[in-house]
Amino acid sequence: MISIEEAYDIVLQNAYKLETEKVLFTDSLGRILAEDVKSDIEMPPFDKSAMDGYACRKQDVHNTLEIIEVIPAGKIPEKEIGANQCAKIMTGAPIPKGADFVVKVESTEEFENKFVTVISKVGKHNISFRGEDVKAGQQVLNKGLEIKPEHIAVFASVGYTNVLVGKQAKVGIISTGDELVEPDQKPSLSQIRNSNAYQLIGQVKACGAIANYIGIAEDTPEDTFDKVSKALTENDIVLLTGGVSMGSFDFVPEVMKKAGVGILFDSIAVKPGKPTTFGIAGKKFCYGLPGNPVSSFMQFELLVKPLIYKLMHRTTNPIEFQLPMGVNYNRRTTDRKAYIPVYIENSQVFPVDYHGSAHLHALTLAHGFISMEIGKELIKKGEFVHVRQI
Repeated sequence: MISIEEAYDIVLQNAYKLETEKVLFTDSLGRILAEDVKSDIEMPPFDKSAMDGYACRKQDVHNTLEIIEVIPAGKIPEKEIGANQCAKIMTGAPIPKGADFVVKVESTEEFENKFVTVISKVGKHNISFRGEDVKAGQQVLNKGLEIKPEHIAVFASVGYTNVLVGKQAKVGIISTGDELVEPDQKPSLSQIRNSNAYQLIGQVKACGAIANYIGIAEDTPEDTFDKVSKALTENDIVLLTGGVSMGSFDFVPEVMKKAGVGILFDSIAVKPGKPTTFGIAGKKFCYGLPGNPVSSFMQFELLVKPLIYKLMHRTTNPIEFQLPMGVNYNRRTTDRKAYIPVYIENSQVFPVDYHGSAHLHALTLAHGFISMEIGKELIKKGEFVHVRQI
């Protein structure tokens, strides 16, 4: 067995970046930005009013002011502000020449449609100055981030309409086992519905990659080999679930070898997920994940997701934070590093009701997971733990 840290290093040492492609900024949501983005203009592009109000000279604020112009957003001011003069101005409109202050409308009283006076205390200048947010040529977004709606707004503001992104990794998914039936079928006494494949499909899509479901492989080396070979031809990564333990029908590692996959590890000192297997075939990657759903979910998060992200140019790390345990937590065996699903309540961490790696419903209650190092058997109440968000 190797450590989970060694397994992680092996995976990423063999990773590479896929090619890039250009997509319209309106189609870039969820993709990974593959180049830094700089602004082609200053923002704001001119001094503008941050409020609806009256633009004037600060020294005249407490005098009666004559309104000489109305400036809506989008209009260029036509007049210069002189002594005891002002322009009625709307939010976002350019500040007229001569003005250095905007009195918000709530602090004023207008009369005769021509004059205005201040009736309450005034505060700051209420002007957004040219370039105070972004300078021309300034980098506004870093490559490697997952594109979110707020990033698309930035693309629009700087005219970056053709976005360079990493190509989406294609991930083939195969479930193994004669006991499996698809979700739309009712299982017999000896069967179970195939949940692993659809969990993995969701995890792959959540990474922004493309999930290709190959189907259920029969418990024969021949059918499993055919499906693995097909998946390796059509995808960058292949995920198999089940068939990697020590049972009579657990021949996935041998099938992987026959399909040209060089096995780099097949046992990890981790719980859940000890029999996780990983290998490469040229520039393709293949995982044999455990059949229990919590095990496959956890090993995807720990070892598959980082590979997908690397292929697609993502550099941001998973969100982790520290919080105290709300209860004592004991475990009986300490020979492997353990990952425990947890939920957060009142800023404290609690293990979910978890009956083992086959208890898939436990994950629906979890906000994240924590780890316990080899040899550690107790986390005391109040002890701070690292929570990795799911």
